[in-house]
Amino acid sequence: MERQRFADRKHSDKVADKAFIRAVWEHFGDGEFERGNLDAGRLSWFLGREIKPVGSSFDPSSYDTKLVLDKATTSNSFPDIFENND
Repeated sequence: MERQRFADRKHSDKVADKAFIRAVWEHFGDGEFERGNLDAGRLSWFLGREIKPVGSSFDPSSYDTKLVLDKATTSNSFPDIFENND
């Protein structure tokens, strides 16, 4: 389920969101990855939007569940993450 991000979020939350997404992109690119030990609280802000489950058997509590970064959606939300990375 997608969580709504409000425009009036604290600056520190916005900075943390951007850093998290940048780290996911730099580490995994547009390939599939396991949820693993990614911070569930931070990850929950992106699930269903910038980060999508792979396949139909998504289990949000499983460390083995497969995810993928949706570059098109992410580039709309965080356009400067992909500068000089194409």
